[in-house]
Amino acid sequence: MRKLFMAEMEAVGDDLVEMATLVNRAMKQARVALESRDTGLAETVILQDARIDYLQNTLDERTIELLLLQNPVATDLRLLIAALRVSSSMERMGDLARHVAALVRLRYPNSVIPDESRAEVEEMAELTVSVGEHLQRLMTSYDLVEGREIVKLNNDIDILHSQIMQNVTEGSWNLSGPQAQDLTLLVMRLERFGDHGVSISRKIAYLVTGEWEPPAMP
Repeated sequence: MRKLFMAEMEAVGDDLVEMATLVNRAMKQARVALESRDTGLAETVILQDARIDYLQNTLDERTIELLLLQNPVATDLRLLIAALRVSSSMERMGDLARHVAALVRLRYPNSVIPDESRAEVEEMAELTVSVGEHLQRLMTSYDLVEGREIVKLNNDIDILHSQIMQNVTEGSWNLSGPQAQDLTLLVMRLERFGDHGVSISRKIAYLVTGEWEPPAMP
């Protein structure tokens, strides 16, 4: 019975790694689609999100069954609870990448990024992709250094988000109403992607240390 339980626990971990891999790929592809107006790639991101949703559902069902039937000990219980929370955040990250791709498809052949804001948005997108890369490594290694890097990247994302929104609200850039709306939605989704990365890094820190504290800055 214990061997079966450990195999199920390993399957939970494998699903989390696959989700992180897919989330990382989704945001990378969404960024390329955004900057190149590649609707084919955008469509790929949208379609592949179904796999992330499926993994979340499968993982959650397996985890709940283990909680109900196996009476896990403290360490295993911590892993299962963390898995439920992490899978929810990663599913949302996949949705956010899909939303970016959907904007690309909606506005084609026009660019979602106004020329005035291109430098800031492309830098923000690059940082967001880096969050996905560190997330994949975090879920593979449980190395809290990766979590601290996510926190650092997210702080930089937040700064850029604030700068962009200030320019939008103050009218510093000559944007039409639809342009301002699209830009606001775009950077909000990039910013939320980073926030979910931080949330996951906190949960992994709890899993590793048993303490519910945000990962310290490097």
